[in-house]
Amino acid sequence: MTNKKIAVYGAYGHTGRFIVAEFIKHGLSPVLCGRNAVKLNKLHMEFPTLDVRIADVQDPKSLDKAFSSADIIINCAGPFLDTAEPIIESAIRHSVHYIDLSAEQMSVLNVMKNYSERADKADIIVLPATAFFGGLADLLCSALLQDWKSADEILIGIGLNFWHPTKGTRSTGKRNHYSRLVLSDHTLVTLPENTREKIWDFPKPIGNQTVVPVPLSEIITISHHIDVKNLNTYLSLNSVDDIRDEDTPPPQSFDDKGRSSQLFCMDIIAKKNNKKRCITAEGRDIYAITAPLVYEAVSRLFNGSIKATGVTTLGEAFDAQDFLNSLSADDLRVSYSG
Repeated sequence: MTNKKIAVYGAYGHTGRFIVAEFIKHGLSPVLCGRNAVKLNKLHMEFPTLDVRIADVQDPKSLDKAFSSADIIINCAGPFLDTAEPIIESAIRHSVHYIDLSAEQMSVLNVMKNYSERADKADIIVLPATAFFGGLADLLCSALLQDWKSADEILIGIGLNFWHPTKGTRSTGKRNHYSRLVLSDHTLVTLPENTREKIWDFPKPIGNQTVVPVPLSEIITISHHIDVKNLNTYLSLNSVDDIRDEDTPPPQSFDDKGRSSQLFCMDIIAKKNNKKRCITAEGRDIYAITAPLVYEAVSRLFNGSIKATGVTTLGEAFDAQDFLNSLSADDLRVSYSG
């Protein structure tokens, strides 16, 4: 894998920097790509041995030049409603794999609709939503339901002690004007207005939290390959209030990995007939956890440990249980019940 060229687009962004650091930690030399020359060159001063490529999604020739020697493209530059398709077009022209971090449901739906056949034909893998939102819940559900052929209901609860959003999170929220979708009776439908808040008993230190329905890209990734009748996601109300408050500051580094002091808990409950299963994942910093998820996906793409082709998801493409077991306990702790 050390001889592979990994292009990281949006490398200077908050999550992009975590991903660059993760690759470097594993002895790789990612190519730093992005549209902002000033930010890109500033990052290059920290990593002077890495290659730099300036490219803009509105300029296909610049994208093709930036990705000309790449074996895989990691797109960290949201809003993905604007960046995913232009970069996937370049990936197809170069016949290289593509990964993004989209939490935007419509972006993932568009990618699945517009590129499934073309990605197959180009013999590339396209993995949207390889992040905390979208990818992690997909992995957890896949591990939880591996010997169930279907589920009547899956409920996802996400508890955060706080959410200090990045600039990218805020710009994506403003750009994403589409209605939120849930799965009801095997069909993607607009989130009903009367969907009520709940009290969710997360493990300590998150504890009991009021949660409200906030379905994100995991609804799309999970329903893409898991036979489930009803599916919804709930997010702790305190973190929703943080996002809505324009005065909430951006995340600040707390430890030697650059992670913030944010704690997360993702709790998933699956029901089938009279049976119930639960899986819980806990860790620190919803932005930082994306880096080991991306690295593990890239590693498995290059060593051939993949079960799907074309446009796919983490839970569909890989052995979910083995994938989760490969992550460091410092990044993610997973437990089961039921």
